[in-house]
Order: sequence, then C-alpha cells, then structure tokens
Amino acid sequence: MDGRTLGLWLLPPVVGGIIGYFTNDLAIRMLFRPYRPVVIGGWQLPFTPGLIPANQGRLARRIADAILGSLLTPDALHDLARRLLELPRLEAAIAWLVSLLLERLREVRDPRSIEVAADVLRDLAGSALPRWLRAIVRQRQGLDAQIDRWFEQQLLSQKLGPLQAQQLGDWLLEGAFPPDQIRRVMLDFLTDDNIRNLDRIVRDRTRGTDWVIANLFGVQSSLQRLRQFLREQPEAGDAVIAELSQRLALRQQLSQALQTFQLTDLPQTTLTDLRLQLRQGLRQWLDQDGLSLLEGALGGLDWTAAARALLDRLRTAVISDEAIAAFSHEVALILDQRLEHELEDLVAAALPILALEDLIIGRVEATPAADLEAAIQGIVRSELQAIVNIGGVLGVLLGCVQSLINVWSLST
Repeated sequence: MDGRTLGLWLLPPVVGGIIGYFTNDLAIRMLFRPYRPVVIGGWQLPFTPGLIPANQGRLARRIADAILGSLLTPDALHDLARRLLELPRLEAAIAWLVSLLLERLREVRDPRSIEVAADVLRDLAGSALPRWLRAIVRQRQGLDAQIDRWFEQQLLSQKLGPLQAQQLGDWLLEGAFPPDQIRRVMLDFLTDDNIRNLDRIVRDRTRGTDWVIANLFGVQSSLQRLRQFLREQPEAGDAVIAELSQRLALRQQLSQALQTFQLTDLPQTTLTDLRLQLRQGLRQWLDQDGLSLLEGALGGLDWTAAARALLDRLRTAVISDEAIAAFSHEVALILDQRLEHELEDLVAAALPILALEDLIIGRVEATPAADLEAAIQGIVRSELQAIVNIGGVLGVLLGCVQSLINVWSLST
C-alpha cells in the first residue's frame, strides 16, 4: 500500500475526529466572539459583535422568564420560605435576638437611652396591647376556652378562709338581710291565706299530745298576733329578731357553712348557667369597657420610671439559657401558627418587593461576555464532556465512511 492510499484511509478519520471534537468549543466561541463590534472605515463588519453579546439584553429577559416560570415559581418560593422558617430555625433566631437584646440593654445607662426605652415601651404598649385585646375579643372560641379553664381549675376549687367567711357572713346579716329586712319578709309571708294553710298543715301532721294542742288551740291566732306585733312595733320586732339571731348564733353558723361551701356543691345545671353567664359577662365587659380601662391604665403610667426599673432589673437579673429557650419556643410556636395561615400571602406580597425578574436581568446584563463564555465553557468541560467525546467519535466514523467512499471511487 503506497502513501497515497494510506492517506486516503487515514486522513479523513483523523480530520473528522479533530473537527468533531473541537466543534462545540468552536461553536461556543463563535456565539460570543468578537465581544465588541468591529468597525473598519466607519463600516461595521457583519456578525460583530458575537450573537450573544449583541442580544445580551434579550437573552437576559429569556433567562429571567425561564427561571421564574419553571424554577422560582410562587409555589417553589413558598416551599423554600417554609423550609427556611421551620420551627427550630425560628427558635434559634429568636433566642439569638433575645440574647443580643439583653446584652445591649445591660449596657444602657445614660438618661437619653432611658427616655428612648420609655418611648418604645409607651408606643409598644399603646399599639400592641389594645390590638391584642381586640384580637382576644374577636377570637370567641379561644376566649371561651380560657374562661372555662379558669372557671374549672380556679373558681370551682376555691374555698373561703375564716376571715373571708366571717366578713361575708357579717355582710349577709347586716347588709343583705338586716333585722328590718327579715321583719318585712315575715310580714309579706304572714298573709291570711298563708296563716290558714300553716294552721291546717300543723293540725294534719301533728301526732300525740301535739295533735291535741294543735287541734284545740291551733297556730292561727299566734301567727296573727305575731304579724300584728311586727307591724305595729317595728323597732321592737327588729330588736327581737336581732336577739334571736344572736341567741341562735347565726353569725357563727353562717361563717362555718361558708367555709365549707364550694361551687361544686351546686347542681350541674346551675354550674352550667353560671359558666355561660360568666362567659357572656366577661366578653361583654372586655368589648365595652376593657379598651377604655386599658387606655386609662396605660395613660397613668410613669413610663420613664417603668423603663428605668425594667433596665435595672435586666441589668441585675440572671436569665438562664433555659429561660431564653423556653421563651423562644413559645414565641416560635405563635409565629409558626400564624405563618401556617399567612405565609402564602406574605410570599405573594414579597415577590413584587424582591423584583426577582429585574434582579436576574440586571445581573445577566452586567456580566461581561467573556465571563459568560468562560462559565459556559467550564460547564461543557465539566458536565458535558461526553457530548464532546461523542462529537469526536462521530467525526471519526464519518471520516471512515469518507475513506471508504474515496477508495471505492479510485477502484472504479
């Protein structure tokens, strides 16, 4: 085999392999180069600058549309925000902020800083507490649950102490049911019909010697004389009732009864009605008078003294990491519950503020064409090397086919 025939066999595969292997690199270079327009004699050469530098603005918009349309969709951003705002991360962030705030507050000593802290407390309390109160009133189920829990855990198990029972007993006997009031109640009760009914009941239900006395004398005349006495001599009647109360030791007996009394002794229907009335009363009071009472209490506070006392307390108090962690956990739970319902709306509201499309377009347009070329070349060499190798193999195969065609044409 002479040199000419050997060249016909070897030259096409070698040339085809070289062309196929370096075609991708050449194509990428042709897309980017030249980076700037080439002007000769006031005339710009065609295809200068390269395809991508000449259309970098439009390319930036297409890249932004592709990223926001398929990669950074609102759902994807929502999932990303949800992962970023997981409960452990929220707890860690809140704990860090609390620790930093405590360190800064311990360094506050000058009067100007105290005044600033007082203004912050005033503004925070003036805006947050009324809003918190209105939110509590609006959340009827949550408020009812808190009232029921307090009613069952605190109110039902409460008992009066000896002093409290004595004071309440004194008020009942002297304020609610004084002798004069008891006398009036007795006069209202001792009507002619009630006296006759009492007399008949005594006659019917007595036995033995009591039956003889009841049927011979009865109680009608005695009750009528008692009514006449109470009506005609009110002061004497009041004195008799007061003396009778003292002789019967009603004050001591009432005090002992009040000490042993609990709300659980009442019927269940009564407790249910009491719970409902307590709910309604507290809710109505918070709705009508709670806000004005809160504003009045906040308006009368000395915020400067409160801020100074708070800072002194924070400066001297030892706050453990466990307390900060517990506080951070509770606050994180509240934020997590709110974010569960409002995160989608927050992400939707944040998208126009972030202006991701403008950011992507600006970054692509600001990137030099040489840097874009280097980035794409790096991706091709590291991630798409198989395509380069396939190009070389295809070039060799096509060269072999060309060699066969050349040899066949010579033989014919």
